[in-house]
Amino acid sequence: MSIKQLAGGDERIVRRYEYEDSWVLAADVGVADEDLDVDIVGTTAIVVAETGEEVSEAEFELPGSDASVATNNGVLTITVEK
Repeated sequence: MSIKQLAGGDERIVRRYEYEDSWVLAADVGVADEDLDVDIVGTTAIVVAETGEEVSEAEFELPGSDASVATNNGVLTITVEK
């Protein structure tokens, strides 16, 4: 397993895990699950978070297009099978 970690200007933590059979992106987005929307377009994940009147958007390049998305208590997980 290989792990990479990034922190943006707002100190949100994003980790990328690479396993033998899959690649996982885990991000602490810090918003309620119902305020988070994720679309996969080709090999790009588009994440939109609504917090009150403010809307934030982020894009992540994925290593493939066969991705599954899950959210739990403000943590976004995107899994791509190899």
